[in-house]
Amino acid sequence: MTKLINKKTLVWITIFGLVGVLFGGSINVFAEGDYGAQGAKKVENYTLEDMLIYAIQDEYLARAEYELIMEEYGEQRPFSNIIEAEEYHIELLKPLFEKYNVEMPADTSEKHVVVPDSLETAFKTGVQAEVDNIEMYKKFLEKDLPEDVKNIFEQLKRGSENHLTAFERGLERPNNGRRNRRNK
Repeated sequence: MTKLINKKTLVWITIFGLVGVLFGGSINVFAEGDYGAQGAKKVENYTLEDMLIYAIQDEYLARAEYELIMEEYGEQRPFSNIIEAEEYHIELLKPLFEKYNVEMPADTSEKHVVVPDSLETAFKTGVQAEVDNIEMYKKFLEKDLPEDVKNIFEQLKRGSENHLTAFERGLERPNNGRRNRRNK
């Protein structure tokens, strides 16, 4: 599953990431290589091992992203509730790794997130992260899966659909319910 990124690809990823930051882009997750849902987009044929690894990486990534947002903007909903849900999602996935003899990847998600420049951008990022997560699980569910894996992936997809709704509501609130920067 692990692939090296060539220099040209890394340059383009860096350029797009910088352009997004400079122009207030809504993506605060800089998923390099084949990490999480962004990595899953690059693959056509998944093994069960691939799917489990991408799934837990994306759950790690969401948790780290929302923790970072709350560190910057203060503890608030829906981020605080969704972090708890991400913890639950991770716990749902763990037994599948053991059952199917797949090595649990280390949580390296902190290497893949950056602080969004505003609370509005944080909500937009949450929307995009959940859209990507839903798309990933939809692709996985098209595959022939063991029943227990299918059930967990369906549950995780439904959870992401609920999170998406919460972030969309957050975007609709004036000033997203809070000030833009903590202590600033």
